[in-house]
Amino acid sequence: MGFIIALIVLSILIFFHELGHFTAARFFGVKVEVFSIGFGKRLFTKQLGETQWSISAIPLGGYVRMKGQDDSDPTKVSYDEDSYTTKTPIQKIIILFAGPFANFLTAFVLYFAISQMGVPRLLPYIGDVAKDTPAYKAELKKDDKVLSIDNQDIHYWYQIGKSINKSPNEVIRFQISRDSQTITKDIKPKLIEEKNIFGEITTRKIVGISPQFKPTSQKFGIIDGLKYAYDETINASLMIFKGIQKMISGEVGSDKVGGIISIVDVTAKASSNGILALFFLTAFLSVNLGVLNLLPIPALDGGHIMFNLYELITGKKASENIMYYLTIFGWFILISLMLLGVYNDINRILH
Repeated sequence: MGFIIALIVLSILIFFHELGHFTAARFFGVKVEVFSIGFGKRLFTKQLGETQWSISAIPLGGYVRMKGQDDSDPTKVSYDEDSYTTKTPIQKIIILFAGPFANFLTAFVLYFAISQMGVPRLLPYIGDVAKDTPAYKAELKKDDKVLSIDNQDIHYWYQIGKSINKSPNEVIRFQISRDSQTITKDIKPKLIEEKNIFGEITTRKIVGISPQFKPTSQKFGIIDGLKYAYDETINASLMIFKGIQKMISGEVGSDKVGGIISIVDVTAKASSNGILALFFLTAFLSVNLGVLNLLPIPALDGGHIMFNLYELITGKKASENIMYYLTIFGWFILISLMLLGVYNDINRILH
């Protein structure tokens, strides 16, 4: 069941991506010949208006084939009025960007839905105090509730670490609730080194406490919910951009690249943990899809945007031969990355 849900999630994200392209193309009067979810043999086809809507056998992507635009052969152009070829560079860029934008919008809507359902949080109760740490020396105890840090109110556990690391003070003032009494403690955090999600060594300040499992949910009003959705979408985008940057620079190894097997596996597991977990992961995957499609690789939306920016700046169209060979090169890069991802997935399973 989890496998089926994972495929449905991927198909929905691909559908919205392609719907973005489709909507923008039709807005500018471009004929859309095919709207396909998946590649390969078409399992289901329905002709609606001028467009053939299809579900194909390999659910690893999708495409919108516009008149005068064919990624499989960039030399196939048409100069009819309803052709993609005849549109201005700005119009083409909008059509191309509409796909990734639809993914960012999908993520935004999902994050907003989460904000209205209630974001899972832990209450700021101390579970354990590690020995020989600043908190231990300050006599913080299990079951203490952190009320404020440097006079900033604390409502949830995640705010504690943020407040400690944002504080410019060498000594931080904690207000603690213990046995219905409010106690003030001045604590000097210590600096530790640890690996972040990219495997890099980073430093952060700690006091040596861990949380109790006292879960709650944080619900937002409409305005705060919109801000939460915007912040989460931006943060997810920046995280993915940073990961790609570090992979290109060699700071993160190629063994970290995951493929479709990892995506399906993680999505299936998230679906078994409830609707919120599935929404979180789906939103992140949607942002991922949007960011990756904006990479300046020929055959991706970002590559086509670069061609059109070149035309916009120089007033000259890129050579069809150059576009053809760059697109072939782009497909080589994409297929290589897909194969690397599948190899890493299989390697993880075997080990």
